[in-house]
Formats: sequence, C-alpha cells, structure tokens
Amino acid sequence: MSKVPFIYWQKHKKNPLICFFHFQYQKPMATAFDFADYCYIFLFWIIATLLVNSFIKRCANFRSNARHPPGPPALPIIGHLHLLSARLPTSLEALAKRYGPLMQIRIGTSTFLVVSDTSLAKEILKTHDVDFASKYVFGPQQHSIYKDDSFINCPYGTYWRFMKKLCVTRLFAGPQIDRFIDIREQETLKLLKSLLDRASKGEASDLSMELSSLTNNLICRMAMGKKWSENPNLSIEIRNLVRNIMGSGAKLGFTEVFGPLKRFDISGYGKKLREALWSFDGVLEQIMRDYEKNEMKGSEKEERDVMDILLETYRDKKAEVKLTREQIKFFFLELFLAGVDTTSAAILWAMTELINHPQVSKKLRVEIESVVGSSRLVKESDVPNLPYLQAVIKETLRLHPPGALLRRQCHHDCKLGGFDIKQGTKILINSYAIMRDPKIWDEPEKFLPERFLNNSGDQTFEQMGTKGQDFRFLPFGSGRRSCIGQPHASIVLHGTIGSLIQCFDWKLKDGEKADVQVVKGYAGAVAHSLVCYPITHFDPFN
Repeated sequence: MSKVPFIYWQKHKKNPLICFFHFQYQKPMATAFDFADYCYIFLFWIIATLLVNSFIKRCANFRSNARHPPGPPALPIIGHLHLLSARLPTSLEALAKRYGPLMQIRIGTSTFLVVSDTSLAKEILKTHDVDFASKYVFGPQQHSIYKDDSFINCPYGTYWRFMKKLCVTRLFAGPQIDRFIDIREQETLKLLKSLLDRASKGEASDLSMELSSLTNNLICRMAMGKKWSENPNLSIEIRNLVRNIMGSGAKLGFTEVFGPLKRFDISGYGKKLREALWSFDGVLEQIMRDYEKNEMKGSEKEERDVMDILLETYRDKKAEVKLTREQIKFFFLELFLAGVDTTSAAILWAMTELINHPQVSKKLRVEIESVVGSSRLVKESDVPNLPYLQAVIKETLRLHPPGALLRRQCHHDCKLGGFDIKQGTKILINSYAIMRDPKIWDEPEKFLPERFLNNSGDQTFEQMGTKGQDFRFLPFGSGRRSCIGQPHASIVLHGTIGSLIQCFDWKLKDGEKADVQVVKGYAGAVAHSLVCYPITHFDPFN
C-alpha cells in the first residue's frame, strides 16, 4: 500500500467508513488498494447484511404477536443437526425432555414441529384430523423420478381420497384379505419347511433373510400373483430392485437430504438412486404390458390380484380420477417399501425379544399348546383365543414401532397446545417417545407382555388395539392417514410368530442374548442379522 493512503488511514482510523469512501472515490488511492482489502470489505458487507436481515426478522416476529413453540438454539445453515444422533427418534425424545412435548427444530433448511405427548397427538390425529390430514416426504424427494405420484405421502385431496377408497373397498378390503389366506398358509409352510431342514442338519439360520423373503413373497403374490405363477423368481427380482433403491437412499446423509446443497448430489448417491428407480420402473412397465396382453375373462374376475384391479381402474373412463401409469408403478413401489421390511422387522423384533426372554417364550408356547393341541399347526382362526400371543405382539410394537415418527402437515392456520401453527407447517409425532413415556407406562424400557393382559391390574391396556383408537399406543398411526396395511400386517405377525414358537426352540449362534441395536436414521429395523439354530419341537409335516 502507498504512503498516501497509509497516512490517510492513520489520520482517520477511528472512522473506517470515511476511509472506505475515500478509497472508493479517490482514483490515486483506489489504485493502491490490493485484493485483500476488497475481500475484507466484501466480508464486512456480508456480515452486515446477515445482521440486518436477522434484525428485520426479529422485528417482524415481535410485531406479529405470534406465539411459536420453544426449541434449542440453532446453528447457521445446519440448524439442529449437531444435536441429532444417528437414531433420530431417541434424539428427539431426549430434546423433548428439555424443551417440552411441543418443540420446534430445524434440520438444514427444513423446520419441523415435534410432538411427544399423548394429548397433543390426539389433537392432531383426532380433534383436528382434517386440518392435519396431509403428509410430506421425509427423504430424498429431489432425486425421485416420481415427483407427484405418491399415494402414501400425497397431500390430502381428491387423488388421496380416491385411492384410499379404492384400498378400503377393493384392494385391501376384508374379503380380499381373506381371499389371500391360502397364499399366507403356503408361504408360512415354506418357511417352516426350510427351518426344519436346517434343524435336521444342525445348521444355523439367518432369520432376518428368511423373514424378509417371507414377507416379500406374500406382497408379491398378493400384488401380482398371476405374473408370479409364470415366474416364481419374480419376487426375488423385485426384492433386489427395492433393496437397491433403499440402499442408495439410505447412503444419503441428513445434510444431502435437508442441507442447502441437497440439489447438487455431491456424493453421487442421488444419481445411483435415480438409476435404481429407473430399473424398477422398467420392470413394472413390462409387467403391466404383460397383464394388458393377457386380459382376464369375465369368469375369472373373482381371482383378480391388485394389479388387475388397478389396471381395470386405469382403463375406466368413468372413474372419478384418471390414474396414470406412473402412479400405478409408484403405488407398487410404496407397497413393497412400506409392507415388506416393516412387517419382517416387526416379526424379527418379536423373535429377538422372545429369545432374550425365554420365560415369555415358554409361557407363549404353553398357551398355544393348550388351545391348539399337539397335533396341528396354529391357524389364523386360533388368534382370538390366544390373548398372550396378542399381548406379545402389542408389547413388541410398543417397544419397536414400525413407524417411529408419524408425519403430518398442517394446511390451515390453527392453534396447538396454545401455540400458533401456520399453514404448511411440518409435524413429526414421535410415537416412539409416547409409547415409552414413564408417565403412562410402568418400566417402559422393559419387555413385559403381561401389561396388556386383563390380570395386569390395568384393563385399559388390555383393551388397546392396533388401530390407533387409543393415543397412548400408536404403532400404525391413527386417523385418516393411518397405515392401510395394518389388517394384513397384524394377521401375518400373529400367524408367523405363533408358528415359529410352536415348532422350534431357538439357540443363538453367538452369545446368549440377541443384539437389540437399531439401524441408523428414523426407521425401526434391527441393525444386525439374527442368526440362530432352530431346534425342532413340533413338526407340522409329520
């Protein structure tokens, strides 16, 4: 820097603005400025802009008189990411103990209200169910090839109401589920036969893989049974495609999903996710064309599967909503994503707890043998007479809910818990925290199926169902957006667990206790495979 500007700086160093404008408008001095000087000025301008913007926002909030829920202090750009661990439901539970049952958090650029209280959950899911009937995507939506084709996550409106009615009256209605009883029995027997074969050879079995195969085959045969009958390997192909999609999506971190650079796909996993989705799309398109080439005759209508019904609706010119091929494809993807791993994970959690609590397993077997006897396999029709089996399922779902975080979005300005909630606000209901609340449940961290029995001293727990009528127990959600697959999942859970306990004793391959670690993220799956030795107790084929 030359002597002239240096002398000027010494003279006016207590007033940097005068010095700044002098440098800007006096040519001899401006030429003496180096690059570093302009960098400092630019940095000063950015900081000043941020401060002014923050001050304006604070003034606007102060003048609006709106009362917002409390929340922890946030950092710029990342928000509260530094306060969240790999297990999101437990992190939110810990924060709620400090900041209250209704708090506001920010993950990257997205802001959420977190509900961890039964009364607030009831307000959202029952009292103001219509106002909170919309959902939002809690994942890498920017990389999806199906932008507005979701049924599970679509906004509350004409399309959702049409598809919900179709599911309730035709796709997953009681008679349709009853029609699939033969499929459930066949797949259960296939599982038992595989385990009996391993038991006879003294080999260990990976229950995680066996149960995933079971639930995948069930969904595949219910959804597109005719195509499966032509190609029994179809379920394996579909499972591999869905796993590729889930694997690519799981590798995208929170910052890549919610951060300010989420559209740039820095890691490249977004591209892999799109490629996996296109592969699934191609397979489903070919399956749909095969169905269209071999349209069923009128006499065969009673044997229609889910694909038949959806394609019939797609061709119906008088339908209230005209379905697109992309909506049908994405419906099947959501069906596999929501139905396969959640059901297999719930069965796996039940088996993990039963192996870790042999006295509960023994008590369950005694009940099954007292009702069923020792000459036949337990059936779905036996379940109403097996209260302890029902209690084991309920306690498993309480500790390990398939959907630990229920998502809702407000589409009207309203009040919640005395706070102002604006239209478009995203809600996370932490059912994991609610079902482990010590104010509601005695010893909430323990696996105690007896709490759901009439002789437990609290008849209200015994009367709890899985349909979300009691807001202390929300394994499948509640209200309009509760899980449509709950009836099917409940049948599969009871039948499979009853059969596995009736037919086998279980010995772990390593150690005496099964690992109860949970996967990272907001899902509730078991983190490690459950590898154990099945020891035959009852052979249903003998």
